Amino acid sequence: MTKRLDDVERIAREAGDAIMAVYAREFSVEEKADKSPLTEADRAAHEIIVRELNALPEGIPVLSEEDIDAFSGPDEKGRYWLVDPLDGTKEFIKRNDEFTVNIALIEQGKPVLGVVVAPALGTAYLAAEGLGATKVDPFGTRHTLQVAGRPETTTPWRVVGSRSHPSPYLAEWLNTLGKHEMLPMGSSLKLCVIAEGKADVYPRLGPTCLWDTGAAQAVVEQAGGRVETLQGEPLSYATPSKKLNPHFVVWGHRDIHDT
Repeated sequence: MTKRLDDVERIAREAGDAIMAVYAREFSVEEKADKSPLTEADRAAHEIIVRELNALPEGIPVLSEEDIDAFSGPDEKGRYWLVDPLDGTKEFIKRNDEFTVNIALIEQGKPVLGVVVAPALGTAYLAAEGLGATKVDPFGTRHTLQVAGRPETTTPWRVVGSRSHPSPYLAEWLNTLGKHEMLPMGSSLKLCVIAEGKADVYPRLGPTCLWDTGAAQAVVEQAGGRVETLQGEPLSYATPSKKLNPHFVVWGHRDIHDT
């Protein structure tokens, strides 16, 4: 698994370099059928990732946000690569640096490997079953990730929220949670800050797709956290034909009886 994780990190960083080449200059923005934005950086990263994943020896199918129709389904072992070439395109367009490259390996409906690269921040988050979770800082130093655990009763919950996708249901959910402080953030970085213990919970009560969460979910889980639906079930990737995730919550602790 170590070699596989190294390969995926390399591929994600190469895609990140292509994204940054576009980020450094003027670029045009198109609108996809679902009204979401698309830039040449999305396309460039997609082409690199798909080419390089397909060049790996195992021949695992690839599901990328930018070419859904090319995906024929998981292989006979229930495996597929799940890719968001540029997560946080709105953040990319705003030039606030909070965008990522997401690559996950799904096996029997579960993300068993995840790489999240934030090229403008110079950081990467890596995780795989049996290897734990790691953050690589801009200097190349690797730090083992561990969630913070449930906050003390007198301590406010540190809640991560979306910069670009507010939810009308969030206020009600937060009232139930209790005393809290908000940390707005874009892209899959919201899950990663929980994995590194800088936040406690991320409620996502709005639409997301599988490729938005798969890689960062692996990071959270390998750091000791959990990503679950409002019914308390793990967020699953077993049916990739259903692209939308249900509403979910990311918790920076393991005890399901302690929320």
